[in-house]
Amino acid sequence: MTKKSPLYYILAYSFLGLFAIFNIIPIFYMIVGSFKSEQEYAASPFAMPKVFEFSNYSKAWEIAKMDVYFLNSLIVTFASLIVTVLLGALAAFFLSRFEFKLRGATYSIFLLGMLIPIHATLIPIFMIMKNMSLLDTYMSLILPYTAFHLSLTIFILEGFMRGFPRDLEESAIMDGAGIYRIFWSIILPITRPAIATVVILNFIYNWNEYLFALVLISSESLKTLPLGIANFVGIETASLTLQMAALTIALVPIIIFYLLLQKQLVNGMVAGAVKG
Repeated sequence: MTKKSPLYYILAYSFLGLFAIFNIIPIFYMIVGSFKSEQEYAASPFAMPKVFEFSNYSKAWEIAKMDVYFLNSLIVTFASLIVTVLLGALAAFFLSRFEFKLRGATYSIFLLGMLIPIHATLIPIFMIMKNMSLLDTYMSLILPYTAFHLSLTIFILEGFMRGFPRDLEESAIMDGAGIYRIFWSIILPITRPAIATVVILNFIYNWNEYLFALVLISSESLKTLPLGIANFVGIETASLTLQMAALTIALVPIIIFYLLLQKQLVNGMVAGAVKG
């Protein structure tokens, strides 16, 4: 491997730093604005708050009924996340560690799912859910979320598992381990960096998804957080600080989830770079 010049690293880190700042500024501006009063925000929207208005969060939580929407988002997000990662890991294990006649065709079919525009299937999915009497239920969101993310999940996990040496299975088989024991006790633990990647990607999409929830969910008691915030913004059009507080509340779980899996994600990136 050729050693890169110091200029390369300077330009690379400068670009990444600017990109990070470009993404952080709107989030910082939103969080700072959520602690201001309406009068202070109108007078100086870019200045730090003189007095932190923590009551904005309690007001936004109560007015927007975020307890209901928050719980619904948690249920839908984690249910679809668990099913997607479990099925994706099993399929990736089967495709990466076994050779069979239709392996290439099966893998290609899974990858085709990445080429389909998700929202182009909204009307067919609506009709399917209606015919199956699943419309306006948690399952009407869990099933599409799971189906549309299996392709990317399998693609990432299969590529990661394929790099494992065959000696792992051979040693386990000699010790009397079966296929499921090999999967749960050997393959799955060392796939944690890749699993952290797909977990973060799936969590962010499921948590923020809006259009499917808007079309497939009509009951107020089943609406997810994006729908609740959209309704809240429509009601509180004059209160920008309360809107920012509600958006900050919705952002917190994503940040916490990323921080919890950050180590595994970085390890996966390093492992991928070493393999490359």
